[in-house]
Amino acid sequence: MQLVVGRIGRAHGIRGDVSVEVRTDEPELRLGPGAVLLTDPASAGPLTVESGRVHSGRLLLRFAGVKDRNAAEALRGTLLISEVDPDERPEDPEEYYDHQLIGLDVVLLDGTPVGELTEVVHLPYQDLLTVKKTDGTEVLVPFVTQIVPTIDLENQRAVITPPAGLIDPEQAEVVDQAVEESE
Repeated sequence: MQLVVGRIGRAHGIRGDVSVEVRTDEPELRLGPGAVLLTDPASAGPLTVESGRVHSGRLLLRFAGVKDRNAAEALRGTLLISEVDPDERPEDPEEYYDHQLIGLDVVLLDGTPVGELTEVVHLPYQDLLTVKKTDGTEVLVPFVTQIVPTIDLENQRAVITPPAGLIDPEQAEVVDQAVEESE
């Protein structure tokens, strides 16, 4: 199975270093020296990580064969892809790979079916789960412990405790702002 683990940004310096937008929770494993990464576009790779360091909060990598700024700049925008065993699990039991979550049945705490998890959307501050509800519509569920307390891979289900109105807009609690402002 292939996982996108990073995206190459700007060149840094004149020796072929590039900044990398990390898209993995395990950069030391996936982007460490010696790692061989596939690329998108495929014509840019495969790339072998020669060295890496953090500079001003950004990961900088140098790839074998990329020796100057021009070669590094030519890689800008390239996605870095790691081959991962589909049965491999992250070290932290509270972390999951996207492919482990997609296809899970989504149910409420009492077991009421909600739908199927179809996508994990990664945003800068939190992840969202796209759930295709049983009526065919989609809803985005914040992937936080308060709303998604249980991921049960063995039984292929995600248990959610959504606030009123998240799954069914008819149940949303409408607050009258005029009343709130006068209090």
